Amino acid sequence: MGYLHDTHMSQYIPPTAFHCVTGTYTDAAGAVAGTIAKHRAAAASTGVINIPIILPSNSSDLKGAYLKSVEVDYECLLAAATSITASMNKVTRGADGAVAVVAAVAVTQDLTAATDAADEDQHKLTVTLTTPVWIDNDAEYLLVITAVCGGTVTLDLLGAVANFTLRL
Repeated sequence: MGYLHDTHMSQYIPPTAFHCVTGTYTDAAGAVAGTIAKHRAAAASTGVINIPIILPSNSSDLKGAYLKSVEVDYECLLAAATSITASMNKVTRGADGAVAVVAAVAVTQDLTAATDAADEDQHKLTVTLTTPVWIDNDAEYLLVITAVCGGTVTLDLLGAVANFTLRL
């Protein structure tokens, strides 16, 4: 029996899995019929949205998911945001009686935070890990979107797609 090594895997992450820390978000129907969204009504705020990257992990080296990038679909409506900025955290699980450890992961985003990523429009923001990582069974990854919005901006979070290699 051989092994599986697929370099073109993707995993959809629904907006219902997003954790919105700052601002008031509601689960809503998307602007396009048959879709869903996490919706923030017009209000001035700096919203922090954590997106859990839910992929297969493995306790063996070089097995499981090799995370390369994450695409986030969202809409800035009624006006442009001030900025939309992405970052990523690796959360290493603590042993029994110990706390988890959070460390920043180096990433780049394809849309400029204060212009292209923030204008009034539909967006697909691609966030690429500077150094792709194998997902270990003792760690989780959270993509963090910081959305600085003025009082007239509505924000609809439509979902995300994690791109990875799968090796079993």
